[in-house]
Amino acid sequence: MNNLLTRTFTGALFALVLIGGIWFSRESFLIISLAIVSLGLWEFYSVCKNETIFPQKILGIASGVYLLASNFSFASGLTGPKIILPIIGFIFLIFVFELYRKKTQPFTNIAITLLGILWIALPVSLMNYIVLTPTQEISYTPWILLGFFFLIWANDTGAYLFGITLGKHRLFERVSPKKSWEGSIGGAFVTFGVAYMISHFYTEISFFDWLIVSVIVIICGTFGDLVESLFKRSINIKDSGNILPGHGGILDRFDSAFLAAPCVFMYLELIK
Repeated sequence: MNNLLTRTFTGALFALVLIGGIWFSRESFLIISLAIVSLGLWEFYSVCKNETIFPQKILGIASGVYLLASNFSFASGLTGPKIILPIIGFIFLIFVFELYRKKTQPFTNIAITLLGILWIALPVSLMNYIVLTPTQEISYTPWILLGFFFLIWANDTGAYLFGITLGKHRLFERVSPKKSWEGSIGGAFVTFGVAYMISHFYTEISFFDWLIVSVIVIICGTFGDLVESLFKRSINIKDSGNILPGHGGILDRFDSAFLAAPCVFMYLELIK
């Protein structure tokens, strides 16, 4: 009972902070995004570290934060696209610094450092282009990104509820024994229902486009969840962290979003 109360309180607080941060202003969105990237990378590099593997934690986090901040600056119209170019220098330094660290698995260290940037910082950086819309002036439009997270949560919640009540056929037992086809199908129906409701509140994109975004969320979000499960199994951990009591860590909460966000970004760019 105490665990359920903790999980419920943490989940509600997490949702309120995320929704409020995205809704309030572009500056609050930036603060939330920086927290997700920096805490997520710290968590990722920490769980990957062992007796022989030593990711470049500080440089990796600095690279991820710069990637996010530079894309925010460009998407906001504060600077031109050249502000993003120094990320190449950060990547160069990751390779060069490893020469001087004298570790036993240098290229594993480099690979894991770069993977964190690719898996965590890049998707959050692309969210800038979902909320910052270029018109005659750059406008901040949080509704699409909020809708994206509502769809993510609808899919996760629907899959969980249908899974525990009807789940019999395993979806990917080798990676995630508890996930079922029944849960995934139920989650999809819930997600489509939420997409229908969202389309009545935000009409700048059509119901058809919201349906396509839903399909992307269902497919990519499910794979994102499975990929994180595979990651945790590969290093033999239950949760990626404990920053969110009852819910695990940043990776546990954003695993679906990290894989779905780039695909949603690509679709929204195609229909502009």
